[in-house]
Order: sequence, then structure tokens, then C-alpha cells
Amino acid sequence: MIQGILLAAGYGRRFDPGGRHNKLLATLPDGRSVAWHAARALCVALPGSVAVVRPQQDALAEVLRDAGCRLLVCREAEQGMGRALAHAVAACGEADGWLVALADMPWIAPATLTAVAQAIAQPEDIAAAFFGGRRGHPVAFGRRHGSALAALQGDSGARTLLSQHPPHEVAAPDDGVLRDIDRPDDLLRAGR
Repeated sequence: MIQGILLAAGYGRRFDPGGRHNKLLATLPDGRSVAWHAARALCVALPGSVAVVRPQQDALAEVLRDAGCRLLVCREAEQGMGRALAHAVAACGEADGWLVALADMPWIAPATLTAVAQAIAQPEDIAAAFFGGRRGHPVAFGRRHGSALAALQGDSGARTLLSQHPPHEVAAPDDGVLRDIDRPDDLLRAGR
């Protein structure tokens, strides 16, 4: 079984340097939040997916549960994305692999998530969604990479692992695998 992991423990400082507005709770034109869309797509593709959050993120936790995720609270989230991912992999160590999605990427279709998860056929496999020759998200890791993922630190996530083991390319049908919400202006692209 490939375990879905949604990383939702970041601070979103480029979106709001003051930290007053959580970009993951920003709404898209249908009235649902950025995080809800990312989480719902992941849970449709991989039921039983988990979402990693920081402590005291009650509103976000409620949205993620409503979308179908099981919650993991990472007390070390301030150390960066790598630590949040390591926390999730360690908590879900029984999986045959892990598909990692980002909560600020609401435009990834469930079919794309499923295709990337299915590309993990061997324990040493790594697969990622690509569009127009560019690597995007999600990224899936076979079981053999579990110890490396569980040891991650800092904010670079699994970048080093990906540079050492180039992923199988899974062609995505649209650029949703490249589009995220980093700044308020990114919300304006929702209608594209």
C-alpha cells in the first residue's frame, strides 16, 4: 500500500510575512479552501491519507479532516518541510511507499495522484509528476527510501534524495502539478 502524505505544516511567509493569514485557508472560487482541495484530491486517490500540521492549527485541522485526512501533528515543524515529511514517514512506516503532496497545490487531479502512486512498482522506485518537461508534485517514494526520508531535516524536503535518484517521469495532463499558492496573486490564477 502506498501511503498518501499531505504536507500542511509550513508557515506560508511569502503569502503573509506577518503570519496573520494562513494561505491554506484562503478560498478558491467555489468557496472551498486551498487545503481542502489538495486534501480531498489526495484522499480520493489514496483513501486513508494523512496530513501533517503544526500544533495549534485547529481551523486547518478541521478543514483537512473534513476533506478525509487523518491528522499528524508535528511539534518540530518549525525545523522545515524535511522534518514534517520525516515525521509522517516515521508515523506511517508500515507502508510499501509514500506519495507526498503539498497542501498549497489545489489543482492536482486525483487521477494524477493515482498515476504517480501506481508508478512505484519496486521498493527502490521514485516517481514524480511532470508537465512540459518540468518536475512537479506529487512525488512518490518506494519503501527502500523510508530510512532516508525519516532522517530528513531542514526546509529542502527530499531534494537531495531526488538529485541522487532521478524519479520516473509520470506525464500529467495539465499544469496543476506545477502550480502552487505562494503569494496572494497566485489565488487570482484559480480560474485558469
